[in-house]
Amino acid sequence: MRTSLVAGLLTLGNALPLAAQAQHAEPPKLLTANGGLMFWTLVIFLGVMFVLTKFAFKPITKAVEAREKALEEAIEGARQDREEAAKLLEEHKKLVAQGRADAQRFIVEARAAGEKVQAEIIEQAHREQQQVLERGRHEIESERLLAMAQLRRDTVNLAVRGASKVIEKNLDDATNRQVVESFLASLESTSAR
Repeated sequence: MRTSLVAGLLTLGNALPLAAQAQHAEPPKLLTANGGLMFWTLVIFLGVMFVLTKFAFKPITKAVEAREKALEEAIEGARQDREEAAKLLEEHKKLVAQGRADAQRFIVEARAAGEKVQAEIIEQAHREQQQVLERGRHEIESERLLAMAQLRRDTVNLAVRGASKVIEKNLDDATNRQVVESFLASLESTSAR
């Protein structure tokens, strides 16, 4: 409806000046003022302005205002998102720094625990080594004492047999042993000095 009204007004406005020109048969002058043409141009302009104001400017204005509002909301949302992203980035940096500090602390603690375990293992090895050496010394000492006692018995037996052969008389074994052991004991006491 709007387009037909506008088209009708334009057609009417163009038809009147053409009819007036046809009566005078003069060529139209572009720079001369024509009252009828100015009147209809003004009427058509006011009609078009009314139609545009009534039907076009309000929806266009509303659309522009809605677009401005949407843009302002988008800008505000972007600003809030940027602030939230900055906060999240800061929190992430803090968490990364804390993670690095925790990792360093765990490394230091693990290294200290490892050194402690290593020291305990070395200490345990030294204790076991000392125990083995001490046990070996005791075993050697007991074996030496057993060997000396066995050697003493064998020596007494040999001395008694040798003396028996020399004397050709066999004394009783208990008395012979006692005599030889006292003799050997006197030898040990003199050699110990």
